[in-house]
Amino acid sequence: MSLERLLQIMEKLRSPEGCPWDREQTHDSLKRYLIEEAYEVLEAIDTGDPSMLADELGDVLLQVVFHAQIAKEQGTFTMDDVIEAISSKLIRRHPHVFGEIDVSTVSDVIRNWDAIKRAEKQGQERTSLLDGVPKEFPALMRAEKIQQKAAKVGFEWDDVRGALAKAQEEFYELQDAVDSADQDQIKAEFGDLLFALVNVARYVKVDPELALQDATSKFVRRFQFIEEKAKAQGLSLEDMSLAEMDAIWDEAKAYFRKKPQS
Repeated sequence: MSLERLLQIMEKLRSPEGCPWDREQTHDSLKRYLIEEAYEVLEAIDTGDPSMLADELGDVLLQVVFHAQIAKEQGTFTMDDVIEAISSKLIRRHPHVFGEIDVSTVSDVIRNWDAIKRAEKQGQERTSLLDGVPKEFPALMRAEKIQQKAAKVGFEWDDVRGALAKAQEEFYELQDAVDSADQDQIKAEFGDLLFALVNVARYVKVDPELALQDATSKFVRRFQFIEEKAKAQGLSLEDMSLAEMDAIWDEAKAYFRKKPQS
């Protein structure tokens, strides 16, 4: 089945004879679905299941086609415009492949890419170096992008030790805020600590968004282990003490430590 067939299906869904739900969607109403589908692609990648990944990538493609159909109806752009825009951008930003530029390292590629992006943005109104990072990004991702932009002009620590010291400083400030019981101050200091930890992640080349996803998945696996153990013993978690659950938690850590996904 071709892309043209998918476009025809979407056009039918949006037609008066199509689906009432699809007809009432707008660019704004679809934003949440694009985000959800992107995260489901990440989950599929983590499973290592090619068929699941193909299915989830199809869902993301559907969102692109959906937006293109809405734009076509509004007379603003079409799917052909979307394809032409990304094709031209890829050629323009890879002069070492499609042009005469020579590069020898990945760093050279990134430098060229950034220089070309800056040239493309000339004439667009930006009042700050930090402009261009969407506020709609997940918070950890946005923090990382902002920090990367600031670092390009030298606003960063010499090495990770400076970032770690700053994170430690923010942790102690959070402790003081908790002791003060000032909720606004607690919120502010907690945010500062998260921001500082994102900076640490940048130095050690860890994606903070994915790291938190992995940590959450790890917690889910271990907690479900506690549930299964309790059920096997005829116990209810509500009736167990924290010490009893913590003992099984240690079992879960030892159990999953032997497995690759732990």
